[in-house]
Amino acid sequence: MSESPPPPPSWSIGNMANSAIQFMRLPVLASSGLAVVASGLLYFKQNELIYPRNVPVDARTNVPSPKDFGITDFEDLQIPTPDGESLHAFFLRPRQSRYNLDLTVLMFHGNAGNIGHRVPIAKALQDTLRCNVLLLEYRGYGLSTGVPDETGLKIDAQTGLDYIRQRPETKDTTVVVYGQSLGGAVAINLVAANQDSGDIGGLILENTFLSIRKLIPSVFPPARYVARLCHQYWASEDVLPRVTEVPILFLSGLKDELVPPSNMTQLFAICQSDRKVWRALPNGGHNDSVAEPGYFEHIISFVTEEVLGDKK
Repeated sequence: MSESPPPPPSWSIGNMANSAIQFMRLPVLASSGLAVVASGLLYFKQNELIYPRNVPVDARTNVPSPKDFGITDFEDLQIPTPDGESLHAFFLRPRQSRYNLDLTVLMFHGNAGNIGHRVPIAKALQDTLRCNVLLLEYRGYGLSTGVPDETGLKIDAQTGLDYIRQRPETKDTTVVVYGQSLGGAVAINLVAANQDSGDIGGLILENTFLSIRKLIPSVFPPARYVARLCHQYWASEDVLPRVTEVPILFLSGLKDELVPPSNMTQLFAICQSDRKVWRALPNGGHNDSVAEPGYFEHIISFVTEEVLGDKK
């Protein structure tokens, strides 16, 4: 296979972005038709509402493979957690070339679908950064065992990072943690707990929220009066200010119809990292910001200047 240098900043993901959109049109919590039901069942059924792992209907059984997107050098993994679950994951290797970077991206997905739906995004990251990518599937999602909740997903995130640290070909690489929507909250908690380790080089957040309780009124207006009953917190607004040693890229779709863009604006304002970068995507919605012009160029610039800049 012939090799080519990394694409210039003006590179467009084209068809790859379109493929990503087809798999990314998933709800942040549940369909609007469940809003009234959520008001009465929020306390007892909130895990099903917050973690709709059966959306789309075959999400627990049909996990698209990287080979479906032309990727040949990958591993299909089952990674054990300390509390006895087994997490499905894909590990993608970069094509070998003299441009390869000692970089591994740990990807955390949103709250619906599975990792197969995010493979086009991983491929774009792999092709542009020449990096390893680990896509981790939370417990209860796709082919992973267990039932999702906040405590469990935090264990899953740490398990993924520890796997990178223990794997021979990645243990000495710089790790960039990337999270979309719910995945952003997962990523924030992981980085806050591990920022002193020295191996986390950057954090990328796309369209994430202040907290689940503050998100409920905008997503489920009828449930706004019982939001205090929510026991799944994901209080990123409290955790993010603790991240001071890691550069952070904020990618905000200004037409996000599910998570109000003001959530990202407020997170950026309270961020205490002295290397924080804001990039707005003027026409980006909640699930299609990844296809906006400049999306991957912003990531390339962030990784090159903020993550790897001191290591050149």
